[in-house]
Amino acid sequence: MQFSDVRKLVKLVESSEIHELEFEQEGSKIVIRKADPHAQPAPAPAVQTIAVPQAAPAPAAAPAPAVDTAAQAETAKKADYHELKSPMVGTMYRAPAPDADPYVQIGDKVKAGDVVCIVEAMKLMNEIECDVSGRVVDILVENAQPVEFGQTLFLIDPNG
Repeated sequence: MQFSDVRKLVKLVESSEIHELEFEQEGSKIVIRKADPHAQPAPAPAVQTIAVPQAAPAPAAAPAPAVDTAAQAETAKKADYHELKSPMVGTMYRAPAPDADPYVQIGDKVKAGDVVCIVEAMKLMNEIECDVSGRVVDILVENAQPVEFGQTLFLIDPNG
């Protein structure tokens, strides 16, 4: 596993409502945990990456990314967006079939009631409909990735 892959996993956990992620690949195991938001503040980082070598040496732990003013401005801008959240635990698919085009892309206009993705739960395919009209500004989950109940899937600009 490359260091850049570890950084991607850390960013995935930071930007989601997932509290813990365990990943094993090619003899390496990585566990990423968020700090408990209800616990007393501690000097520990908000996200911990622990690499446990098994058969091959694992990459070094990724440092917590620094928050800069551009990121803070982007966070403030995202506050104006509507978060379309997953109504269930499952696997998100962006298209109705592996060889089909995705339901929506970044920049697409959507109306309330438009299907934007599918969440597979217990072998049932559940169409997820947009609950507001607007423009898709971000897709926060990759195709065929697991999602949690209440996890934000899309950011929609209702003014777009």
